[in-house]
Amino acid sequence: MQLGVIGLSTMGANLARNAARNGAEVVLFNRTRQRTDLFMQAHSAEGKFVATETLDEFVKSFKGQRAILLMVKADGVDAVLEELAPLLSKGDIIIDGGNSHYRETKRREKKVGAKGVQYVGMGVSGGEEGALNGPSMMPGGDETALKSLLPLLQKMAAKDGAGGTCVAHMGPDGAGHFVKMVHNGIEYAVMQLLAEAYHLLSYVGKMTNEQMADQFSAWNAEGNLSSFLTEITVRALREKDPETGEHLIDSIKDISGQKGTGRWTVEAGFEYAVSVPSITAAVDARIVSGGRDFRVEQAKRDKLHGDDTYRLDGFVDAVKTALELSIINAYAQGFQLLGAASAAEGWSLNMSEICRIWRGGCIIRSALLPQYQAVFAGDAAAAEAIRERFGRDEQLQWRHVVAMGPLHAIPLPAMSASLSYYDAYRTARLPQNLIAAQRDIFGAHGYERLDKDGSFHTEWQ
Repeated sequence: MQLGVIGLSTMGANLARNAARNGAEVVLFNRTRQRTDLFMQAHSAEGKFVATETLDEFVKSFKGQRAILLMVKADGVDAVLEELAPLLSKGDIIIDGGNSHYRETKRREKKVGAKGVQYVGMGVSGGEEGALNGPSMMPGGDETALKSLLPLLQKMAAKDGAGGTCVAHMGPDGAGHFVKMVHNGIEYAVMQLLAEAYHLLSYVGKMTNEQMADQFSAWNAEGNLSSFLTEITVRALREKDPETGEHLIDSIKDISGQKGTGRWTVEAGFEYAVSVPSITAAVDARIVSGGRDFRVEQAKRDKLHGDDTYRLDGFVDAVKTALELSIINAYAQGFQLLGAASAAEGWSLNMSEICRIWRGGCIIRSALLPQYQAVFAGDAAAAEAIRERFGRDEQLQWRHVVAMGPLHAIPLPAMSASLSYYDAYRTARLPQNLIAAQRDIFGAHGYERLDKDGSFHTEWQ
């Protein structure tokens, strides 16, 4: 099979190498020829590659139906399509493997589809290592087009640990990119929760980097905290700066960037009326981190007054529990959003299958995913096992840890949001009856009653 790859930055280059290693002849094009030349110098012996200088040469290098993987930035996809689409033939396939917004994928599918070109929006997770050795791939779009791609994609994808590979058709039009977007939203939340646990262990527990690395390593060895993100937390805490010999983590500025997928997930939550507070808190935390100069200046002017005398027996174990329960709720928020979008868009997302292809290769792979896979497949025992993690003792540990945040003047936005989400969805009567009354008083918006059907309005005294 031939596969074209446009865009030879790290992800594109590694996917091209992955495809070649799995028997594909890979046709290469990069807008900057120098990058193509460097790729060929470094990797030409790994498989069969065809380097091209122009898009016209690129398109003419195919022997039959073309399958072309775009690995360009989301804001550059339209520009490439404007040049590429007129050169293609009916039945050719374009695969957008970048982090495009799912609405844009739907629009592009319609546009190129009018010319008889098939369009696949495919989320790819796993970072540069996954792209080379086996990512999780979430393609959406034309199912017929995907059938011709699957033999190669299955060879390229990570293994799911249960005899399968981490690739499957997600659904029509933008389904694949939506699933990847929500994956990234969950990723934001879990990363923030791990950072908050690190903050607690460091500032309250007074643990050294090596002690924290040992602790996270122990948590990663077994149980629900076993995950790729926990694993790389250990690596981050152990790494030494080659220049100073000190722990590198202590020299890294407390600023975290973002590329938009977390924010898109929050926006989708608003659009589909799904609460995703842990993800929202994680996005907010990155925004706050970006205002470092302001934070540093305010820290000089305003002294925080916390009660650092508050202590918690079994502090480290309690942090572990709080972290685990918060992460479970972050996943739950993502799954709830996937379900709501699937219903609204008519995608018929297979939630169990999504969990399966997230079990290997992707950034949020974890010990929780096989359990969620079983839950969505209808396994009542698996659902009960997750529910049992929220017993009385575990909940109290979680609550006490979250309380330590404000008591010690430590921000715990995502952990607090996870707990509030859990509590809100298990509270039979919320205080929004007052808000309904307020809205009716100032805007005659009406309200519903508990004791009778219909919408009501009162001439309030």
